[in-house]
Amino acid sequence: MLLVACTGAPQAESSTTADGAPQESATIEAAEKGFASPDDKIHYYLERLSDRNYTETYGGEEHPRTWYTAAEELGGIGEPAVPHLVQYLDSDDPWELKLALYALMLASQDPAVTARTDGDYVRLGTVLDENENAANRAIARDWWQRWSHLWQE
Repeated sequence: MLLVACTGAPQAESSTTADGAPQESATIEAAEKGFASPDDKIHYYLERLSDRNYTETYGGEEHPRTWYTAAEELGGIGEPAVPHLVQYLDSDDPWELKLALYALMLASQDPAVTARTDGDYVRLGTVLDENENAANRAIARDWWQRWSHLWQE
């Protein structure tokens, strides 16, 4: 996961998350990467979840591994991405569902989320395996049923 440090950047207008926490860093990071807002960044990566070519490879020639860029970015966004990712639990595309589940698992581990869920996050069995989509979808839906009220306004 790539973290961006904010040095010398103009201060963004302060907003808050559903629990009243400041969301300045998300706004600053979105602007630094060329997104008009954190929501624009979320939608940009959501649109790429189904793109099988939107990946990178790391680990060198001997141990190549796939980096699922859209899922990793959405997971890194954390709390603001959670309700958007939940909508993808109904996807009929096995690739998109696999990545949405993975991104939701990562996003639900955001400290802003776990602070409100008593440390509970989406604990998937085997990740990034389309054969596990049904079981992982059930786990994610169960978690969302317990905690969806935190995103209702």
